[in-house]
Formats: sequence, C-alpha cells, structure tokens
Amino acid sequence: MRFEGKSIIITGAASGIGLATAKKFAAEGARLVLGDRDEAGVLAAARAIGDSAIGMALDVADEASCQAIIDRAVTAYGGIDVLCNIAGVLDFGRMEDLDKTRWDRTIAVNLTGVYLMTRAAMPHLLKVRGNVVNMASAAGLVGVPFNSVYVASKHGVVGLTKALALEYSKQGIRINCICPTGVNTPMISGAPPENIDWELVMRSVPWLDGGENCDPEDIADAVAFLASAEARRITGVAFPIDGGQTAA
Repeated sequence: MRFEGKSIIITGAASGIGLATAKKFAAEGARLVLGDRDEAGVLAAARAIGDSAIGMALDVADEASCQAIIDRAVTAYGGIDVLCNIAGVLDFGRMEDLDKTRWDRTIAVNLTGVYLMTRAAMPHLLKVRGNVVNMASAAGLVGVPFNSVYVASKHGVVGLTKALALEYSKQGIRINCICPTGVNTPMISGAPPENIDWELVMRSVPWLDGGENCDPEDIADAVAFLASAEARRITGVAFPIDGGQTAA
C-alpha cells in the first residue's frame, strides 16, 4: 500500500502500459484520475477499477484538455501527488513517406503532451513535493530505423526529463522516465508497412530470452517503483527496461 491516500494522474490509461499502471496503483491504495483519447475505453477502465478511479477524455496535445484533467484531480482529491505521462503514439515507416501532418501529431502527443501535462500539474506537485514519471522508450536512447519521428519524440522526452529534474531539484520534485523496449500492447499490434529493411530493424530488438517483448505489467512495476518513496533519491534518470537492447 505504498500509495494509500495518494492522488495520481495517468494519461493513456485506456489500454496497454497506462491501464496496467492504473491497476498497479489502485491495488496499492491510490486515488486515480485516468485520461485517454479513447473516452469509452478509459471510462470502462475506471469502472473496472472501482470507486477509487475517475475516467475522462483527454487529448494531451491540447492545452485546455490537459488543464481540465488537472482541475478534475484537484477538485476530486484536493491535489496531485504523482503524474504519470504514459500516453503515446507510434508512427513506423520510411522517412520519405512521413508527411508533416504525421510528424506534427507524433511530436504533439509524445513530447508536447508531456510538457503540457507537467507544466499544468507542477503548481500542485510543488505543494506536496510530488513527482513525475514519463514514458520514453529505448528509442529515446538509441536510433531505431524507420521510426524517425518516434525516435525524435522519445529522445525529446529523455532530454526534457533530465532538464526538468535539475530545474526542480532544489524544490524536492523528482522527475524520471522509463525507456522500454517493445511492449505487448495495441500500439504495436498493427501490420507493419511495406518496403522496410527488416535486417536493420532486427538490430533494435531485445536480447533477453531470445528477443521477447515486455508485458505492460513489467513496465507498470517500474513506474510504481520510481513514483514511490523507495526511489526518493532518484531523479533525472532514463531507466531502461529493454532486455539488453541498448547494451549492444
């Protein structure tokens, strides 16, 4: 019960890592506000968790939407102790097929959304010396071919995490990010594009257990650790859960 009585916001909570993280925090006593673009999905997730969870529509690329979920958490629970920025999108393909609309949307969700949510939450986190856990990627630490905009966005999350961790260090705010390899979520379940050099792609896979992907629960465990008092001296880290992907 590391989070009993704590107020926690989780973005991207309708499925995948966000949903697994919501279940993990709920099992440890947290009071949750869950946001996702998939309104039906996030409302269903909140209902399944029970009275300790509120679900609402959220577009992290929209400043007003980000402020709305912050306000909801403060109204419902009196403040915010932890912000988990997990919402994200993947855009896999060759650069010449990547138009500016696709580029802008991926950067807006994966990077600008982290900035908007963190900026809106910070006045409330400062009151309680709270903390932020961002979802980056192993692709935020190394290059991954045919993932140029995703890689750029996740490198940005790593850099933003480190910069803000230093900026708010004297005020006791901890800000960390997690860098997973492939995770068995709906985001990677679609058919890959054609004309991809798979020999290059397969250089960017985990090594542990023959290249098995992580499960969402593996990542949720790490989110909970970094958000907990057990990690009270940890800030500014980009924590890989990548089966050795970035060790090669």
